[in-house]
Amino acid sequence: MKYLHSNSKNYNFIKRNKIYISMKKLLFGALVLGFMSACNSDNLSNQNEESQQDLTASNPGTALRRGCASEEIRKNALQGSAELRQKYSDLESRTEKFENDLKLGKVLSDGSVEIPVVVNVLYRTSSENLSDSRIAEQIAVLNADYAGSNSDAYKIPNEFQGVKAGDVKVRFRLANTVRKSTTKTSWSTNDAMKKSSSGGIDATSPSNYLNIWVVGNMGQILGYATFPESAGLWNDGVVIAAPYFGKTGASSPFNLGRTATHEVGHYLNLRHIWGDANCGNDLVADTPTQTGANSGKPSYPLYNTCSGTQRSVMFMNYMDYVDDAAMFMFSAGQRSRMQSVVASSGARSGLRLY
Repeated sequence: MKYLHSNSKNYNFIKRNKIYISMKKLLFGALVLGFMSACNSDNLSNQNEESQQDLTASNPGTALRRGCASEEIRKNALQGSAELRQKYSDLESRTEKFENDLKLGKVLSDGSVEIPVVVNVLYRTSSENLSDSRIAEQIAVLNADYAGSNSDAYKIPNEFQGVKAGDVKVRFRLANTVRKSTTKTSWSTNDAMKKSSSGGIDATSPSNYLNIWVVGNMGQILGYATFPESAGLWNDGVVIAAPYFGKTGASSPFNLGRTATHEVGHYLNLRHIWGDANCGNDLVADTPTQTGANSGKPSYPLYNTCSGTQRSVMFMNYMDYVDDAAMFMFSAGQRSRMQSVVASSGARSGLRLY
């Protein structure tokens, strides 16, 4: 390649041409920007319908800008039909409801039903007035246990790996916490905590929210729940004694939040795994029949004999009575029962979107 000296005529000619070309490029760029600006200006964007029609008529088959007549056609149709106007009104109402429900997070993008939860705290002492962090901790336990992502799921024996629930497709979201001071030292299972008239807290829209009442003391009762046939009634929900709610500060051996997991199982139509009878029926085919409730921390395998058949029972199921550390699974059959309850046609369909 030859190199030109800066003082040569050819060099100066090329230099002048480069400057000229550069100026042309700058001028062309400015024109393009000006044209784009004009295309996007308010004046052009706000042309009335008549001018658009004229433009189309004068340039048949050639579109110079994007045009859409849908809104105009809709406007004319609505003006001419009361039936269409009613359908339009209904459509917008349903759309607004859907958008509002999405803000509550009731259904996730993967199809999981996310249940909004209201925690009603009735406290006499400061220790019974559970902290926000402890309530959040309990919600996190519920989400892990029902997603099958609990940290102790690896303990499920090989015998039951094939029937474990995995992800139940139910999630929980704290929607509100209601607190109320009380002078009551103990509570029973008569639902007094669910009525303001008897010193409790009225449920928040029980058709649409899972209400959980946390009370100071219920003696030997850790908690109790209503079943789906009570959906929407004033007393619908779950009750848990404060010492067994959440993890931090909870009482051992029920200090891993599994009391709520168990009671919410009832709320979603699960029976105790032994069917509340000797070799009873829990209405789930893949949970082995067992003679009765188990407690403490049994060692696997734990054999029972029912109807002449001996096999290990699924004592680690959340619907047994073992310690929190000894329960860590639902079965696939239990998952189906719970999903049927929160389905669009289920008894608790109010907890989800339509």
